[in-house]
Amino acid sequence: MSTVATAHDTPPASPSRFRLTPTHQIILAMVIGIVVGYLFPDHPKGQSGFQASDLQVLSTIFLRMIKSLIVPLLFATLVVGIAGHGDDMKRVGKLAFRSIVYFEIVTTLALVVGLIAVNVVKPGVGVNLQGANAAAGAEFAAKQTTFAGVIEHTVPQSFFDAAAKNEVLQIVFFAIIFAVALSQVQGAAKTFMLSFCESLSEVMFKFVGIVMKFAPFGIGAAIAVTVGKSGLGVLQNLGILVLTLYGSLIVFILLVLLPVALMFKVPIRRFWAATKAPWLIAFTTASSEAALPL
Repeated sequence: MSTVATAHDTPPASPSRFRLTPTHQIILAMVIGIVVGYLFPDHPKGQSGFQASDLQVLSTIFLRMIKSLIVPLLFATLVVGIAGHGDDMKRVGKLAFRSIVYFEIVTTLALVVGLIAVNVVKPGVGVNLQGANAAAGAEFAAKQTTFAGVIEHTVPQSFFDAAAKNEVLQIVFFAIIFAVALSQVQGAAKTFMLSFCESLSEVMFKFVGIVMKFAPFGIGAAIAVTVGKSGLGVLQNLGILVLTLYGSLIVFILLVLLPVALMFKVPIRRFWAATKAPWLIAFTTASSEAALPL
C-alpha cells in the first residue's frame, strides 16, 4: 500500500543562521582596522614589536589580485557583448552612441556639482600633503596633457604591453576593435572565439567571487595601516573632505541619478543592492580599479 507525502509529513525547515553579507563584512573590517591601527601605531625605528603597518602586505595582495582580474574580464565581456550581437551592428552602434552621450552629460553634471561644493566648503584646509603623495601630485601637474595626447594614449602600441600595465582605456579600445572585426567573421572561427570569450568571462566572474572573499581582510588591513601611520587625527583632518564628498554625492544622486533612474524605470532597490559592495571597495581602497571587476 503506497503512502502519499503531504505538507504535514515534511519536517519543518530549520531556521537559517545569521550570516553577515559581504557589505557588512567590509564595514566590520573597516571598524576593526581602525581599532587595530589605533592600538598598534607605528613605533620609532629601532623598536621591535607588532605595528599596524605590518598588515600592509594583506592590502597589497588584495589590490594585486583585484587588478589581475581587470584585463581578462574586461576584454572577454566586451567582446561577447559586441560580437555576440554582430548580426545587428547598427543596434550596437546606437547603444554605444547613447551610452557615450549619457556618460558625457552625467559626467559634466557631476563636475558642476563637485566644483560648486569645493568652492563653497573649501575642504582640505589643514591637511598635510607633504611626502610621496605631494611629490606625485606635483609630477602629475607638471605634465602637459593635451586632448591629442589623451587620444593618442587611448590606442595601445601592443595589447600585451597595455595588459601588463593595466591600461584600461587601451584594453577597451583594443577589445572594441577586436569585437567589431570578429563580428564580420563567419563560420567556425567566430564560433570558437565567442565560445572562448564566453568561457573566459564565466571563469573570471567565479575568480571575482573567490577574490572578494578576501576583501574584508585586505580592506581592514588598508584602514589599519592608514590609521597606524597617521593616527586617528587623519580621520578628523579629512572629516570635512569626506562630508563634502558625501554631501556632493547625495546632491548628485537626488538631482541627477534618481530622476534618470525613475525616467527609465530602473529598480532602485536592486540597483542599490548591486552597487553597495563596489562603492565600499572603491572608497576604502581609494582605487576605482579595485571595484571595476564588480
